[in-house]
Amino acid sequence: MILEKLELGPFGTNCYVIGDEKTREAAVIDPGFSADEILRTLTRHKLKLLYIIITHAHIDHIGAAKALKESTDAPILIDKEESKYLITSPAQAVMFGMKPSLPPSADQYIKEGDEIKIGSVVLKVLLTPGHSPGGISLHAAKEKVIFVGDSLFSGSIGRTDLIGGDYNQLLKMIREKIFTLPEETRVCPGHGPDTSVGFEKKHNPFF
Repeated sequence: MILEKLELGPFGTNCYVIGDEKTREAAVIDPGFSADEILRTLTRHKLKLLYIIITHAHIDHIGAAKALKESTDAPILIDKEESKYLITSPAQAVMFGMKPSLPPSADQYIKEGDEIKIGSVVLKVLLTPGHSPGGISLHAAKEKVIFVGDSLFSGSIGRTDLIGGDYNQLLKMIREKIFTLPEETRVCPGHGPDTSVGFEKKHNPFF
């Protein structure tokens, strides 16, 4: 599997480019900023973008989704409940002192248990709300990697003081959906460095 992490924008948001080495098919997870940089990464690896996957609809994770879709014709995938918040992206931008732009729209809804196939890479959708009402994580079991959006960080968890946040729900989802995976599973968060399931189970102060 080709896996490249791009740290983009003023919030240092992690955008992930995933590709299959044989088919050169790809997905982008959370294109928050800089569609041009994401496109350059796809070109450098000679990848064809099949899907734009959004873990949750906060502005720092969706800001470049519309431009990326317009450049590649790749559909935007998001949880149905979470898709309701895409339209709020201009207001979110203003709240953080950014220039507002037209929001992206969902092309396909994904839900718990769905499998998104990129060549031989299979991403299983896990519903992990708490940071946001319809937040998801994406588990690549064969590669022992999980993309968790802003649910879990190295030594921390996602904030729950934004609209639809729920602290107790977030802790429950992490325990039930993420901490039940093999301890060697690599955790790729929406901000900051990678970690592992085993490390967070033992050392994360929230648990």
